[in-house]
Amino acid sequence: MLGPDPLLARLRQGDEAAFSELVARHHGQLRRLAVSVLRDEAAADEVVQDAWTAAIEGLDSFEGRSSLSTWLYRIVLNRARTRRARDARSVPLSSLNGDTDADGDGPAVDPTNFLPNGHWRESPGRSPASVLGITSNEDPEQSLLRGELGQTLMRALEKLPESWRSVVAMRDVDGLSSEEVCNALEISESNQRVLLHRGRSRLRLLLEEEMTKGRGQ
Repeated sequence: MLGPDPLLARLRQGDEAAFSELVARHHGQLRRLAVSVLRDEAAADEVVQDAWTAAIEGLDSFEGRSSLSTWLYRIVLNRARTRRARDARSVPLSSLNGDTDADGDGPAVDPTNFLPNGHWRESPGRSPASVLGITSNEDPEQSLLRGELGQTLMRALEKLPESWRSVVAMRDVDGLSSEEVCNALEISESNQRVLLHRGRSRLRLLLEEEMTKGRGQ
């Protein structure tokens, strides 16, 4: 069990500022997770809103065996999956608890491009610009380019199977540690590495394809 969380104590006391702080810190990440499962932004917004309500109502039952953020991720993930099953809006994708991808194939690029811990040997970094090998000096034109690349990255993420997409988004977009991702998605460390490796491999190819199209126009 983790040590006392000052923010949790404030939340249980009904501190509205603490709730606002919690929402500001995690809402974007939770929404991305819901979108990655549902592929429907309106439905994702509803799920996250319901999850916030459930979290506040369930604060007294939260025992602190995981971090508050991990607990929130689990609430959103479970509700998103329940919503997807209820709506039957999509064909079931590969399970987060499986070691194979939805397409049944292996890594999309040479595994030697990665270190044993799953990182690229030539790290693309976390920003869309660095993923695509583009640097920015933050002048207005390049800032605009960075925004466009961000949209390109999100479009590419949407093309990944759910299992890959969730892990890559949580690790490389939201900056969560491997332990946090494993706890939130309730998967093993080895499975997390497989999903991250395959997701990053496919994402790299998708981004390269997008750049090739852009140069050809």
